[in-house]
Amino acid sequence: MSLVVAMVWSFVVSVIAFKLAGMIVGLRVTADEASEGLDLASHGERGYNL
Repeated sequence: MSLVVAMVWSFVVSVIAFKLAGMIVGLRVTADEASEGLDLASHGERGYNL
């Protein structure tokens, strides 16, 4: 029984945390950032040069 309670508790807290993070900072990047590359969009430099 305690295992089920712990699993449900973890699920509920995780859902709340993800919802809050989504409202505060967002969980997705824009299409432009994704096509440009997240290293360049987030940090201003390339992660590797090929």
